[in-house]
Parts: sequence; C-alpha cells; structure tokens
Amino acid sequence: MSRNSSSVPEAKSALDKFKFEVANELGVPLTNGYNGNLTSKQNGSVGGYMVKKMIEAQERQMSGM
Repeated sequence: MSRNSSSVPEAKSALDKFKFEVANELGVPLTNGYNGNLTSKQNGSVGGYMVKKMIEAQERQMSGM
C-alpha cells in the first residue's frame, strides 16, 4: 500500500485546503503543484503543524469540549 494514498479518498480536498491554511499561518509560500523551491524544513513544518492541530482537535472531541 502506498504511503501517499488517503485512507478516505473523499477527504483529499479537505486535507489539501487544510494544508494551504496551515502553510499560510506559518508563512510558507506553498503553491498548487510542484514546490521544489521549498526547503525540507518548510515542508516539514507544515506537515508537523497539521498533525499537531489534528491531534488537538481529536483530543477536544474525545473530552467532549
């Protein structure tokens, strides 16, 4: 199984939108398509912050907030 495939394909557009929102918050100039001009640190910060926000949202949901 490819690590780059979505478990829920219908969620792809929502995740892409979320990725661009996070990149904007962090000041990372993410564009549609190829982003080879960005550093690994920039790309990693977007992915890492996305995971952090998803975990926080899940914890809030589990705690009933």
